[in-house]
Amino acid sequence: MPGSRHPAGLLTSAVVLSLALAACSSAPSDGGDSAEPRAGGHLTFALGSDPTCVDPHQAATNDAVYAARGLVDSLTDQDPATGRIVPWIADSWDVSPDASAFTFHLRDGLTFGDGTPVDAQSVKENLDAVFRLGAKSIPGSGYLSGYRSTEVVDTRTAKVTFDQPNAQFLQATSTSTLGLLAPSTLKRSPESLCAGPLTGSGPFNLDGYTPGKSVELSRRADYAGGSSLWRHAGPAYLERISFTVVPESGVRTGSLGSGQIHAIAGVAPQDEAALKGLGVTLLARSNPGVPVALSINTSRPQPGDIAVRRALEIAVDRKEVVDTVLSGNYRPATSSLSSTTTAYQDNSGLLAHDPVAAGRLLDAAGWTPGPDGIRAKNGVKLDLKVILATNFGPNKSVLELVQQQVKQAGIGITLRVLTIPDYQLAQKSGDYDLAWGNGTRADPDILRSAFSDKLLNLSHIQDPELQNLLDAQAAAADPAKRADLVAKAQRRVLEQAYQIPVFEMTSVYALSTGVHGVSLGSSSQVQFHDAWLS
Repeated sequence: MPGSRHPAGLLTSAVVLSLALAACSSAPSDGGDSAEPRAGGHLTFALGSDPTCVDPHQAATNDAVYAARGLVDSLTDQDPATGRIVPWIADSWDVSPDASAFTFHLRDGLTFGDGTPVDAQSVKENLDAVFRLGAKSIPGSGYLSGYRSTEVVDTRTAKVTFDQPNAQFLQATSTSTLGLLAPSTLKRSPESLCAGPLTGSGPFNLDGYTPGKSVELSRRADYAGGSSLWRHAGPAYLERISFTVVPESGVRTGSLGSGQIHAIAGVAPQDEAALKGLGVTLLARSNPGVPVALSINTSRPQPGDIAVRRALEIAVDRKEVVDTVLSGNYRPATSSLSSTTTAYQDNSGLLAHDPVAAGRLLDAAGWTPGPDGIRAKNGVKLDLKVILATNFGPNKSVLELVQQQVKQAGIGITLRVLTIPDYQLAQKSGDYDLAWGNGTRADPDILRSAFSDKLLNLSHIQDPELQNLLDAQAAAADPAKRADLVAKAQRRVLEQAYQIPVFEMTSVYALSTGVHGVSLGSSSQVQFHDAWLS
């Protein structure tokens, strides 16, 4: 997820409502209007990048999840204010004492868009399908690590069993990645599902996806489901939603101001001031999960040197990045988890900006300054190759500033700007020293997704101490014990500098005055079931 406001997943590659935009929040967008919601209307929503895949099980960016979330309901939902797991398709559940088995009791009368029932058999077929996807579902491969089976106890009861304790799974059932598609849809190939058509359990149907242009949704008139967090039950208010791809942030802002579109995602920090005069609502929420960071490829010689990694970690001035390139909606990273994540611990002492100390670390490791200020060792210049994508506008500007900062310690950085597909290919091939990106998930198990040597392990980490901590937190049914293990894992990641966190991603959306009822979920993604147009 290359430096964008991404859904729960692997590190790869993100309230007070005020018309003056003095503050932002994740509360529903009411615009101060006390009018009753009305059904109908066609909402237009501008995305910053092409979704590339509309299958909820495979969606890899928030620009994909915005549409995918409306296509599928999930077994549970997560309250963004408290982190509590609440009913959705399942109205109750039981968890075994060791968190290796989860039994879900489903609501009656729910259907997919093709009229077939949402039942225990469909839960089994969906979880089996996500498990079979493997690496094609980066989030799902972590959520279902150790998946054994789903037993259909009866029509409305499904028991999910793992080979070992899996404390994070209950939260995973609240994500769109584990949302339910119709069994008829699951028979098709993963590649065809990315392009659609597909049939889901959610309040909207997929009418079409045109790569690079738009995703079109329409309301399901027969929808009878709904999360317990939603304001109303039954069909959505909106008749249609068009998600239009508009890569240029300035064009998105201009289109909102001119009334061509109703809402925009990916509000760039430099555009926030311009939006103040438009009389719009700004919704913002810091993304839980892994901060925007330089992720290390430890299999390469230079980033494989811990002295280089630690020097890089303290050569970055995070406050200057936020103050210079971003906005007040963002905050400097202070740990390997964002501050909105459960079990986050402040480790800012390990990340304190100190270029002099960084230089001493490199001196001790035999890296000597060259005539251009960049260090070298055994005749090889210290030049780290960084891959990044441009789906978040400030990515390049942030890294250009970081490039200047770390040069003070004698570290060179070369930037390689890629499209999202090329970025993902480069990661899989290992053709990089550092990968710029973030991962969003409202559960600290995202550390395991990012750093476990038992999962994809794109960073090629071999660290038994860290692995034991990651495995133990996943197996800890007691919340206090799990929080302690997560705290230790966060610190280990930073002590070994497997990740150079820079800032916490914030999802920022702008909504015109006629848009009401849009809310942000626990992963900071927009939700449209309660949305309506005046």
